[in-house]
Amino acid sequence: MKKHKIHVLVMRNAMLFFLTASPQLALAQAYAPLGQPSEEPVGGQPPTGANRSIEDFDYQLKYQRAFETAVWSMPAVVIYRMRDWAFEELGAENNTIFSYSETAGPNLEVATSNSSTPYIGGYTDLKNGPVLLEVPASGADGTLYGQVVDARQFTIADIGPSGMDKGQASKYLFTPPGYTGEVPEDHLHVASPNYRIAFAFRSVVLPGKTQRDAFDYAHRLKMYYLSEAADPPEQKFIDPSHDRYAGLPRYDERYFDDVYQIFSVEPVREEDKVMMGMLASLGIQQGKPYTPDETAKRAMRQATIDVWYHIQDYFDNLPADRLYWPDRHYTSLLMSDERRRFEYNYPDRIDTIPRAAQFAWCTYVPVQMSDSPATQYLVSMADKNGSQLDAGKTYKVDVPKDVPVKQFWALTVYDRATFSFIYTPDRRTTLSSYDLSKMKSNSDGSVSIFVGPKAPAGMESNWINTAGKRPMPMFRFYSPEKALNDKTFKMPDFEVIDP
Repeated sequence: MKKHKIHVLVMRNAMLFFLTASPQLALAQAYAPLGQPSEEPVGGQPPTGANRSIEDFDYQLKYQRAFETAVWSMPAVVIYRMRDWAFEELGAENNTIFSYSETAGPNLEVATSNSSTPYIGGYTDLKNGPVLLEVPASGADGTLYGQVVDARQFTIADIGPSGMDKGQASKYLFTPPGYTGEVPEDHLHVASPNYRIAFAFRSVVLPGKTQRDAFDYAHRLKMYYLSEAADPPEQKFIDPSHDRYAGLPRYDERYFDDVYQIFSVEPVREEDKVMMGMLASLGIQQGKPYTPDETAKRAMRQATIDVWYHIQDYFDNLPADRLYWPDRHYTSLLMSDERRRFEYNYPDRIDTIPRAAQFAWCTYVPVQMSDSPATQYLVSMADKNGSQLDAGKTYKVDVPKDVPVKQFWALTVYDRATFSFIYTPDRRTTLSSYDLSKMKSNSDGSVSIFVGPKAPAGMESNWINTAGKRPMPMFRFYSPEKALNDKTFKMPDFEVIDP
């Protein structure tokens, strides 16, 4: 009798649960005749007849995680690859300053560098303590333009007349994460969210000045630790003008060697934790050795290769609203986020794909896009008919006589595959308004520039060789005037010609 009462009680409680959850289903199932099959649960398994599409879930999981983290980490890997080559191959150390005595050529293997103004650059590590960067005043002797970035390549300081120093002689003090020490008076304090930082400046060749003048002006820079401020060491400079500087990302499994070197060292932000969890499944964790298994290595290699193709596809299919002029085929090299910054971090999401594409083809971007930027960079994405530029064709663009710039314009041609210079016998990467006296002009004062594998007869001085590579031409406009910034002035598109 006691067992019977317990059984009834259990059945009554079960019925109450079913009635509460779904009265109709509960009644139907509770009073189904004995021996009649019950319905399947709603959900809980795939549809009838569905099959798995993947046999090797270990590889698939690691591939997916490798792909997403490769996209996510692109800005950091790009800047680390440049740093690593400088230290391993060029003899740089923390606080060494690179100063180019010549404009860059194809041996500077980084994305969309310019060959019109000499570069200055350097790296340091704030784990060793705060760092001082002394910047000379802008004036008749020279001027600088550029950025200081952190390990994730987010700009932490603009430098020059449009930067924090406003063109005045200044001392920037860069402090590491968590720094609580004193900041000397009259120093421009920049708190870095990461330990390793880098800078790249352009030393602009002013009217009446030479490249040598710009080079000498750059040597007024100083970089040293705050602990050395009482007696700063002699500044070490390196001139890599004739050295190979292989600073492009490596799109294979070695990409993740760089990921490990970055994210095993730098602080982890709250928004990074999901991605750090993905990296952990690939053998990358802080405080632990790099231990990818063979499946992870295979997945990382293929995923990184696919990321390269994905970025190429991204630029081949830019939406129309990214065009600078609606009736032309140019886009700005600086494709900022919706707030005209380069963070792509919104209250509800982080846009990793446009961020990866931006930093794959451009380094050292400003903090904020201005309505009147110091320089405009416009990339030709297609010819006048909207067809993508082809490796085997020759193109012409007519540069008007009066381009609205206060300083100069320059056309540089890059390899569309790498976004870097093309190696050619003559090593010419650029033609600019500085070269007008050497080029043939048209009767209206405009100048035609030819881009392709072969120069039209008699136009060698107006030609940039593509050496069989798919070209990516880009105009730089230094100190653009209002007509260019408000888009009332328009550059003609490139058009195909017979060589």
